Amino acid sequence: MGLKEVTIIGGGLAGSEAAYQILKRGGAATILEMKPVKFSPAHSLPTLSELVCSNSLKSESMENASGILKEEMRACGSLIIRAAEATRVPAGNTLAVDRKAFSEFVTDELKALGAKIIVGEAITMPEARPVIIATGPLTSDAFAGEIERVIGQGQGQGRLHFHDAVAPIVYRESIDLDKAFFASRYGKGGDDYINCPFTEEEYAKFFDELVKADKVSPRAFEDNSYFERCMPIEVMASRGPKTLLFGPMRPVGLTDPRTGKRPFAVVQLRREDRDGNLCNIVGFQTRLTFPGQKKVFRLIPGLENAEFARFGKLHRNSYIDSPRLLTATQQLKKDPFVFFAGQITGVEGYVESAASGMMAGMNAFRVASGLTPVCPPPTTMTGALMGYISDEGVKDFQPMNANMGLLPEAGSRQDRREAQAKRALEDFRLWCDEHA
Repeated sequence: MGLKEVTIIGGGLAGSEAAYQILKRGGAATILEMKPVKFSPAHSLPTLSELVCSNSLKSESMENASGILKEEMRACGSLIIRAAEATRVPAGNTLAVDRKAFSEFVTDELKALGAKIIVGEAITMPEARPVIIATGPLTSDAFAGEIERVIGQGQGQGRLHFHDAVAPIVYRESIDLDKAFFASRYGKGGDDYINCPFTEEEYAKFFDELVKADKVSPRAFEDNSYFERCMPIEVMASRGPKTLLFGPMRPVGLTDPRTGKRPFAVVQLRREDRDGNLCNIVGFQTRLTFPGQKKVFRLIPGLENAEFARFGKLHRNSYIDSPRLLTATQQLKKDPFVFFAGQITGVEGYVESAASGMMAGMNAFRVASGLTPVCPPPTTMTGALMGYISDEGVKDFQPMNANMGLLPEAGSRQDRREAQAKRALEDFRLWCDEHA
């Protein structure tokens, strides 16, 4: 194998973008892809970078994280963004695509650049290095076992997470702290939690709306059973109106400072990031539709005007415990010639997966060339996302979309997002000029 050759396992968005970044730098990329010899339950096209859920790559507005991330990727000449622009369909300010045309565009482009595509299911890790593992959230059972062996050998961490139980995350600045209060149960842990107290009447209204709200049906390949610790909040509620009062909404050990009494029920929010810009609604993993979550969870006192950085969900997924295993450059700590990219790292979303592949491809090429791997600064959306998945301070790691709460604060409250976006793009372009 040549010095600058990289093997990539998986030809999805992350794997395809990684291959492109290697090829455009003059390297050689070999993609191991099991389609069309074998398909996952969610795939049907024989080509690369198949979109299996929505055909939307989200908004292009620079007022949100997805728009900023796309612009950063454009600065690096992203194939995925170029393919989306070439195959887009009318969708207002949203970048939506023709799935088949999009997949074919990516495949044709990589073939034209000389990518070597080997069809067949990977069962064992190839000996070639560097190698990028980009097998996605539906990694085959056979290779999942191989990944567990690679990441867990001597680490006590040799397992993939197979159920993505995710609670909603809201922006802290959108929480009404005149109604909520800071405290931990029984005073243990200081003021680590934001507590939203309910009266009995408020709880009754919340419960009624929760049990009748619209829910997302499991996909055909997903198990409809739940682990107790991953129980959707609405499933718990279906067991009876008092169930939540002994579960995530239990009020024991808490006193509302405004009344001097224990509330009838409480919803707790926990800091999700170091700066405290994001708050996780504790224990509220859910299958409610996104509109249903907005309607029901805004009935929580203090969250009437909540802005959601991430909605809750529960579905079949495979991802590694990246904060314990990966560096910000997406290298395996125990073997820096092994990279991970895409949703298997815990990034959530099409564009986020492609951005992860972009960074893994860039750095795998650099390592193959004897150069030091790099990561954009945390003031950029790409750098902030890579920082989140490699942050050892994140204890209960769960997949994350790009969102504004990952960026350090900038500007005043009134123009914060505009200032964050401007800084992110300026810093990323400067970084790109030097490293990419």
